[in-house]
Amino acid sequence: MEYTVEDLSPVEKKVSVSVPVEEVNAALAATTAIYGRTTQIKGFRKGKVPMQVVEGKFKRQILAEATQDMVNYQLNEIMTELKLAPLSGIKVDNAGEIAKGEPYSYVFTFEVPPAIDLPEYRGRKVEQEAVTIDEKEIDQVVDRIRGNLAEIRDVEEKRKAQDGDIAVIDFAAIGDVKAFEGLRSQNFQLELGKGQALESFEALVKTLAPGEQGKGEITFPDDFLNTELAGKSVEMHIHMRGLKEKVLPEADDALAKKAGGYESYQALRDAISSSYAASRQTLNRSVAEKKLLDSIIEGMEIPLPPSLVERTIENLCGEHVSRLERKGKSLESTGKTMEQLKAEYLPTAEQAARVQVFLMAVAAKEGITVSPQEVEAEIRKVAAQSGQEYEMIKQYYEHTGMHVLVKDRILADKAMELIYEAAEVVEVPAAKPEAQAE
Repeated sequence: MEYTVEDLSPVEKKVSVSVPVEEVNAALAATTAIYGRTTQIKGFRKGKVPMQVVEGKFKRQILAEATQDMVNYQLNEIMTELKLAPLSGIKVDNAGEIAKGEPYSYVFTFEVPPAIDLPEYRGRKVEQEAVTIDEKEIDQVVDRIRGNLAEIRDVEEKRKAQDGDIAVIDFAAIGDVKAFEGLRSQNFQLELGKGQALESFEALVKTLAPGEQGKGEITFPDDFLNTELAGKSVEMHIHMRGLKEKVLPEADDALAKKAGGYESYQALRDAISSSYAASRQTLNRSVAEKKLLDSIIEGMEIPLPPSLVERTIENLCGEHVSRLERKGKSLESTGKTMEQLKAEYLPTAEQAARVQVFLMAVAAKEGITVSPQEVEAEIRKVAAQSGQEYEMIKQYYEHTGMHVLVKDRILADKAMELIYEAAEVVEVPAAKPEAQAE
């Protein structure tokens, strides 16, 4: 086997491979031998089938498998000799299958991290906000805990529904759109004032007291997730079956014990404060790291691998669409196409790719490595968070090449850790909320 390497760009390489007849015949013979040992044909004992019979019966399968096995072996051998790690999958041009007694050739391309001149990245100065604890935010967490542990009771007084109540209702929509037929429910519990339903729907519910019925026109927003309902109006009929209210427990030692076995209410507040401080510290460090990176790579010429930019855009767009869907909206309802959304996210994706390429270059210079165990631990974490089997996630990652992305992300994180630890971090007072809003 002989091959030549050509640089198509600073981030893409092309390898042309020529395989002599001897290697082609050897690959075919090896695959044929495997079929001869493992297949069973009527009239012959297993493992004793003549090779010409095996070749005749399984010719198509043998040619396909021999080609794949030979190419895979050679790709691994070539990449090992080149000492290169592709950023994305290797793309092999479809050159057909090998044939006995004939030479074979094929071409494959792959992307690599670009060679860049690194500026001095150690000892940089960066400001990081100090962590401040706002007692009001601690109070908000305590209120959420009280809400989670609240007792649900029937509202005894005769009154109309209001924010904070849990309304038990029957409702049905009447209109000329087929989709309205599914807009009905019985004994539906709706906590008012939490944004769980359209404002106009909640407003209609709040005109009723237990035992009362009412109706009113509800108009769905133009960007509603269900496009059949978007912009449409419907007459909504509601029967208020009952009202429930949350009775919050007192903020005392008993609450602390119920919330997590804390000895006292003050111990609960101390734990919340400690957790808040840790999360704020992480956030402030993340902001400082971004400022640090931006200052280092500003003005640098960094060639960007197209696949890295494309993957980043896909991730950003996927997160954007997910956020819309959680709000009951669709991308189409915003009047944008996926192509338009990708164009909007292109600058962000390119900046993220610059950071990734830079950090990978730092990792290479510093000799930072990632062990298979670290990649496995990260994939196990993904499996646990998604509630799926580890082996299934692992196979998917290996089949799609995502395990390489996991490895690269860990490398980048380690490089960022090194840069931050070597930086001169200056703590500054936290910005006031008004300044942060601006």
